[in-house]
Amino acid sequence: MPNQYLDVLRADLHPATRHHRATKLQCHVGNLVSAAAVVTGIGLLALSTACTSNPPAGDVARTPTTSATTTPPVTSTATRSRPQPSPSLPSASLPSAKTVYVFPIAGCKASASQSHHDYPASDIFAPVGCEFVSPVDGRVDEVTTVDRWNPKTNIGRDRGGLAVSVVGVDGVRYYGSHLSAITTGIKPGLQVRAGQRLGLTGNTGSARVTPPHLHFGISWPTPANHWWIRRGTVPPQPFLTAWRNGRQLSPAPTVLKTKRTYGPDTTCRSYC
Repeated sequence: MPNQYLDVLRADLHPATRHHRATKLQCHVGNLVSAAAVVTGIGLLALSTACTSNPPAGDVARTPTTSATTTPPVTSTATRSRPQPSPSLPSASLPSAKTVYVFPIAGCKASASQSHHDYPASDIFAPVGCEFVSPVDGRVDEVTTVDRWNPKTNIGRDRGGLAVSVVGVDGVRYYGSHLSAITTGIKPGLQVRAGQRLGLTGNTGSARVTPPHLHFGISWPTPANHWWIRRGTVPPQPFLTAWRNGRQLSPAPTVLKTKRTYGPDTTCRSYC
């Protein structure tokens, strides 16, 4: 037998050559199976590591070429990851909970005055014994439980008779006076909710000489006994009208603006 045929026969019988050729055949078959799996939607899970094995010495590794018209693999819905949630919006972009306001007299027909003498406030006329309720969520500020008003002296700090003030969650103070009674348990620091009863309408203080009514004032919070601020600094009429009609109108911006223009708070300025 010629020597060149013997060399070919020896190469074919060499174990490394036989292993390499068998590996190539397995890879070829594996690629066909993978392509069929992609088409049927099963998806290709992994490639055999044998397809990336180095060829034996003497063989040349060839880089497979990809046609420009090759169809991209189809992803199976069974293995598709769930969509990730969108990043949270900044807290400033989220809508904040609205403050709830209610008309301060419940269970009775009441009529609020559209003006007030000497300083901003409203006299809400109603029969004795109607519920005076907190117009907003907040905490009880000051409570006056003794009627010290004397018509002969008419001292400003005593005109309100029995009274309760509440500092709302909106930072505004709400004051009601001339009460006939204060609800049991109402005391400074108590947390209250909008519509919670604080007392009953009446005619204590200077209301002894007028029809019974609730004196209602809006102001900014102050240290205790600054009654000339507590009695009212902002006209409450537009807010009372809104709350009676179910509209949520906050006096906070108006109160803040008024406080800035009021200047230093040292003592009573009018009708003292």
